[in-house]
Amino acid sequence: MLWNTAPHNRQKLTLARRNKLVVANWKMHGSLALCRETINQLNHIVQPGADLIISPPAPYLSELGRLAQQTGIHCCGQDVAAQQNGARTGEWSATMLAELGCHHAIVGHSERRQHHREDNLLIAAKAQACIDAGITPIVCIGETLDERNAGQLEHILGQQLDALLATSGWRQAIIAYEPVWAIGTGKVATPAIAQAAHQFIREYLAKTDADAADEMMLLYGGSVKADNATALFAMPDIDGGLIGSASLEVHSLVRIYQAASFTSRAAAQMTL
Repeated sequence: MLWNTAPHNRQKLTLARRNKLVVANWKMHGSLALCRETINQLNHIVQPGADLIISPPAPYLSELGRLAQQTGIHCCGQDVAAQQNGARTGEWSATMLAELGCHHAIVGHSERRQHHREDNLLIAAKAQACIDAGITPIVCIGETLDERNAGQLEHILGQQLDALLATSGWRQAIIAYEPVWAIGTGKVATPAIAQAAHQFIREYLAKTDADAADEMMLLYGGSVKADNATALFAMPDIDGGLIGSASLEVHSLVRIYQAASFTSRAAAQMTL
């Protein structure tokens, strides 16, 4: 199922030269064997202009970080607590992730919002905790199918962004747009639909700080695959992808990263 969307009539921002970024979110999948296979096959793939981050389940972060040393591949937490310490069994802090060598952490993923009832204020607090610990939060936002069909896309995204904008460190975040209706449902967000949402996000941020909005990395996280990655990453406001199931197959992840690298080089040529 496809949705068509008309172009926005808002003023276009100046297009900044931003690197591409691929974030592989393994969710509750993976193994030590997959950590070793992935790093072995991606060992020499990272190139200037396109970065690669892998976010395994927390028990594998230390081993993946050890394997990834000197490869240019970075590790990322899948979640983080809003507090830096305390009696909170089963949680971990941004400071702990930093000690393991993580430079990023995902916060507010749609599955955390749905299954753990995380709200916008908690997600913003987690983002700020990351920033306070020197970690870049990858803040996920997005709408459900019912919300999109009701014409609430901009309202929902605006509410989610407002909570982040209320933090002191929002300019240091990365935002990942996840249309919840396009994750594992068979429904497809075309590159034009994804671009329209990303353009809205960038222009919404620009109301607070145009320069920060122009420089902020915006990722797309709606069922990115090897066969649609190039078209998505070629969109002017899409700076890469938050990859779910397609990142568990190493050959697929390689092709997605190559798409990011290709579109980054093409964008660099256009600015010469």
